[in-house]
Amino acid sequence: MKINEIFHSIQGESTHAGRPCVFVRTTGCSLRCVWCDTKYAFYEGRERSLDEIIAEVRSYGCPLIELTGGDPLEAPEAPELCRRLLDLGHEVLVETGGHRDISVIDPRARVIMDIKCPGSHMSDKMDWQNLGRLWRGCELKFVLANRADYDWALQTIRDKNLDRWPLLFSPVHGDLELRPLAEWMLADRVSARLQVQMHKYIWDAATRGV
Repeated sequence: MKINEIFHSIQGESTHAGRPCVFVRTTGCSLRCVWCDTKYAFYEGRERSLDEIIAEVRSYGCPLIELTGGDPLEAPEAPELCRRLLDLGHEVLVETGGHRDISVIDPRARVIMDIKCPGSHMSDKMDWQNLGRLWRGCELKFVLANRADYDWALQTIRDKNLDRWPLLFSPVHGDLELRPLAEWMLADRVSARLQVQMHKYIWDAATRGV
């Protein structure tokens, strides 16, 4: 399995934000979101065995693991890695861009799936059938670059009846300020959670491995 990096840090996003977590970043993603902050994971990495990956992950003594990328669902070995970590008693999160079938993942894991807004330039790549494959514990994330993305997200939530899932509104770091987004959400009585990329406030936004 081609791995870009494995590191122990603070979970910066999702309803699990603030928890210590071991991140397994896979190499490869076929999406090209204009605001992507992990372009280095498109190609960089090395092949590692699942045993080697699991041994390094477990060396941190941390119960929470996240498979991220790139996009882990583009790695054929990701479902098996996820299953083995779950069997070992870990809590596993899988972050994905929404363009790959999430049903390959063991339902004991929790998928955090992007709903690609127009500002990403990748909305047309969404596999909307994934909405019917979600299970309890999954979360939906909207990365918002501007007001147009915000309005699109609200309409999508209404049209597709998404408010039965945990919803995350994540402003593009450096593009959309927190205050206007918070004010829009309050004015519209939005039931989503405003999230910041916490790790970018703890460390420099360009720092890898955090």
